Amino acid sequence: MLKRFFITCSGADKNIIYSCSNGEQNKYAGIGATVFFTALLAWIAASYALYTVFDNVYTATFFGLVWGLLIFNLDRFIVSTIRKRDKFGSELLQATPRIILAVIIAIVISKPLEIKIFEKEINTVLLKEKNDMALANKKQVASFFKSDLDKNKAQTDSLKAEIIKKEKEVNALYGTYITEAEGTKGTMKLGKGPVYKEKRDKHDAALKELEALRKTNTDKIAANDKQAITLQADLDKKIADTQPVIDGFDGLMARINALNKLPFLPSLFIMLLFLAIETSPIIAKLLSPKGEYDFKLEDTEAAVKTNLAQNNHQRELLRTTDAGIYDDVYGEIRNDRELYNYKKKKAIEMLEMQADKFAEKQKGVM
Repeated sequence: MLKRFFITCSGADKNIIYSCSNGEQNKYAGIGATVFFTALLAWIAASYALYTVFDNVYTATFFGLVWGLLIFNLDRFIVSTIRKRDKFGSELLQATPRIILAVIIAIVISKPLEIKIFEKEINTVLLKEKNDMALANKKQVASFFKSDLDKNKAQTDSLKAEIIKKEKEVNALYGTYITEAEGTKGTMKLGKGPVYKEKRDKHDAALKELEALRKTNTDKIAANDKQAITLQADLDKKIADTQPVIDGFDGLMARINALNKLPFLPSLFIMLLFLAIETSPIIAKLLSPKGEYDFKLEDTEAAVKTNLAQNNHQRELLRTTDAGIYDDVYGEIRNDRELYNYKKKKAIEMLEMQADKFAEKQKGVM
């Protein structure tokens, strides 16, 4: 049962292969088994690759099965269409396009399995890249809000500087009228005279201005602080909204790029392994001598070609003979006077009918 299934996978002609020896059947069963297991690996590899895209087991498995069947059909076609010839060079030339196709298939199959085999190492590379992307994203978002934050901070600092400047002015006026009262500066007279009162009034007016300025600027600073909090919240929200995009940087292309950043040699060996598996049926057919199946297949094809050539030759003879007979028949008819007179009579009747019709038409116009 299993042997028959693998022979079917090899693409061999059942009517011919089952008439061959047991050894010849085992050879083609081995070729069919290689084709089957290559397709099975293709199914597994494609399912994993598609799972990284769809994140759904059933969808990935279904499309992976379609891909596996496609690879199975291609491999079966490649193996079954290679014919053994008398010269190895002719066989190699015939198999070259198929080998190239097998190499492409092997590379496509091996890549998803490489991603799975080196999954831990790839995750490490992706983690580093995600961290770098997160830092770059924070810098980019911060630079986007930087002008507004800097402007807000500059306004707050300016308002605070105005208060400090006014406080220094009030303190200076305070010192002026105190020293005037003490007689240490100004008029150098002890006591609260007219000059003291003037300086005291100037200080009190400045103090009122300071209180008004402090109230006004404090309100503005509070508004600026509130705006700064809003800007910072918007910045944090922007970073939080873009973080899932960075966290989702885990698709097929990202993993392939991460795989390419790992050492090349292990990946090369895995690809060569699948290349050997994929091309092994073709190489086996190229290196193996002509077997019983090949001779019988060649005999069957030769018989079909001979029969086709005979049929074509007979059709050509039939066509040329039949054409010659009709040439002779029409040659004899051409000299028959009775037939000539009959066709002449009919031609005269036709001309008379045309003349009558033309005359009637002219009368109707007039």
